[in-house]
Amino acid sequence: MTGKVAIISGASRGMGAGLVAGYRRQGWAVVASARMIKPSGDPDLLTVAGDIADPETAERIVGGALGRFGRIDTLVNNAGAFISKPFTDYTAADYALAVGASLTGFFWLTQRAIAEMASRYGGHVVTVSATLAEVTDPGMPAVLAALINGGLTAATRSLAVEYASLGIRVNAVAPGVIQTPVHPADGYDGFSGRLPPLGRVGQVSDVVDGVLFLESSPYITGEILHIDGDPNRQAAGH
Repeated sequence: MTGKVAIISGASRGMGAGLVAGYRRQGWAVVASARMIKPSGDPDLLTVAGDIADPETAERIVGGALGRFGRIDTLVNNAGAFISKPFTDYTAADYALAVGASLTGFFWLTQRAIAEMASRYGGHVVTVSATLAEVTDPGMPAVLAALINGGLTAATRSLAVEYASLGIRVNAVAPGVIQTPVHPADGYDGFSGRLPPLGRVGQVSDVVDGVLFLESSPYITGEILHIDGDPNRQAAGH
């Protein structure tokens, strides 16, 4: 065991579950949160069920981490809700769901975790965003996702500057199309004409490796790491 502790939101499946497994393989203790998540028999894995948009959930997550493990070294904001619709078709319920899971949850949990990190000088926040904040796809209307992820990207850079003097790094990863166990493999066939130059959709392991790379890079902060297989976007400076 490393003695280090990570909090991971949106941790019950897909990328979140992959991140939990990745940090545990590195010897970290983990506090895993999701709206619905089962208790764990692993003494170094604490699960906390709750609505991430509720400030009380953030208190229970951070309180659980401190109560079980005594510290917080990293927060991975992975919770979110993606809804693809034409802009004029979005409803108030769509807006509340997506913003609550992705932005409001980020705000309350990051605020509470950074306060704890600052009290002992040091920590790391990584937010899972999306390339939709910067690269539009005419085949997938997603203004709401672009609005949310643009905000997350801006907040990442702002927090990195604000808390650098307290030893806290703040980064983000921006995945492209990632295949997750939630969807069958043939469900990605429609992307065949829009694949990046690497010629495939990404895997959960690609995102996990990106987050762990940032974890192991103590001189990187304020970075938005794109995990989308597209050197053209990088070359264009987007």
